Amino acid sequence: MSNYIPRRVFLARAGLLAGGVVAAPSLLAACGGDTGGGGGGASDTFKVGAVLELSGESATGGQIAQRGYQLWADTVNSKGGLQIGDQKYNVELIVQDCKSDPGTGADAASRLATEEGVNAMFGAYTSGVQLAMDPICAKYRIPCIAGSAESPNVWKNQPAFTYGVIPAVDTTAARAMQAIVDTANPKPVSAAVVGANEPFSDNTAEGFRAGAEAANLNVVHYSLFPPNADLAPVAQVVAAQRPDIVAVGGHDVLLVDFVRAMAATGYTPKAIIEHYGITDASFSQALGRQADGVMGISVWLPNASFSDDLFGSAADYAKAFQDKYGSAPDYTAAGCSAAGRVLQAAVEKLGESPSLSEDARGKLNDLIAQTDMQTFYGPIKFATEGDHFHNNTALSPMLVQIQGGQVKAIAPPDSAQGQIIYPLPPLT
Repeated sequence: MSNYIPRRVFLARAGLLAGGVVAAPSLLAACGGDTGGGGGGASDTFKVGAVLELSGESATGGQIAQRGYQLWADTVNSKGGLQIGDQKYNVELIVQDCKSDPGTGADAASRLATEEGVNAMFGAYTSGVQLAMDPICAKYRIPCIAGSAESPNVWKNQPAFTYGVIPAVDTTAARAMQAIVDTANPKPVSAAVVGANEPFSDNTAEGFRAGAEAANLNVVHYSLFPPNADLAPVAQVVAAQRPDIVAVGGHDVLLVDFVRAMAATGYTPKAIIEHYGITDASFSQALGRQADGVMGISVWLPNASFSDDLFGSAADYAKAFQDKYGSAPDYTAAGCSAAGRVLQAAVEKLGESPSLSEDARGKLNDLIAQTDMQTFYGPIKFATEGDHFHNNTALSPMLVQIQGGQVKAIAPPDSAQGQIIYPLPPLT
C-alpha cells in the first residue's frame, strides 16, 4: 500500500497555498516589449524571464524556486533597481508556467525570447525542464542562470548560454556517502541505493552508488523505479537485504513516502540519506518523529558565514525570506536568489541599457561566464571546461541531518552544528 501524500496537502504544509506564492497576473501575462529575441528599443525596466513548474507534479519545488527569484527582484527594486550607467532600472520578472513538462518549458522559453523581449532568463526547478530550455537560450543568445537544476546531464552538454548556481548532484551525493563513513561509529559496511527513474533523481542515485563504492561499502542493492511507483515493494526488497545505509534519489513527496514505506517493513537501517526535500520544513512536518535522524545534503544553511552587499548575511537573507513568505528558505530558494545576484553583477558591469541587443546579450553571457564572486550563498565560480562546464564548482556540500525537527550540519567538521545520530532510532 502506498503512503502517498496528496500534492495539495504537501503544499499546504509547506505554506505554499494559503497566503503563499500565487503569481500575480502581471508576472504571468505578456508585458509588452519587443519581439525578435529581446533586441532593440529602449525600456524603463530590465526584463528577466523565468520558466517554472507552477503546476503539475513538481509544483512544490517550482513555487519554492519562484520565491527565490522573486525575492531577489523585489530586493533590488526596493533599493532603486539595477544600476546601469548613471540610471537605475527596475527588474520586471516575467514568469511562465511550464506545467512540469519539458516540452511546455521549451515553448515557454521561446515565448519569453520572441514575444516578451526578455534580456536574460532564470532556469527551471527540475533538470528535465532545464535541459529542454537550454537549446532555446542558445538559439536566441539569451543568458540563463539556473538556481535549482542539479543533474550533471545539464552540464555534460556544455550549454553555451546556461549556468548553474548549485553544484551537480553527482558530486554532492558521492561526497555525502564518504562523509557518513567518516563520521559514523560503528562504521557502516553496506548500502542499498534506489531512486526514481527521472532526471536528477537517477543522477542522485548514481552519485550515491559511486560514493558508496568509493567508500568501500558493499552495495547490496541498486535499482531505479518509475516516479509514480508504489514504494511498498521497493522498500520490502531493500529491507530484505538489511543494509546499514539506505540512500534514496527523488523529489519532495517521494522522499517522505519512502521513509514511511521503510517504516512499514519493520526494518530500520542504521542510516537513511536522501537529497532535496529534507531541508524544507514541510519534510519534518509531514513525517513528525520519523523525520528525526534522516540525513540529506545541502550547500547552504541560514547560519552560514557568507554575506554580500545586497542581502547582507545568510541569516539576514533567511529573515527577509521568512518575513515575506512566512516560511524558512531552503538551499534551493536561496540558490535562486543567488542566481539573481550573479545576473545583477554582470548586468551592472556590462553597463548597457535595456532592451539588450543580441550583441549585448552575448557580451553579458561572457561576463556571467567570468563570474568569481562571494555572495550570501557562498562563492560562485563557473567551470570553464569538462563535464561540469558552466556549473558552480566553488561550493562544498554539507552532510545534514534532521535533529529535533531541525536541519543541522553534521559534516564536514568545520561546518558541523551537532553530532551525528547513528544508528537511526527505530522508525516504528
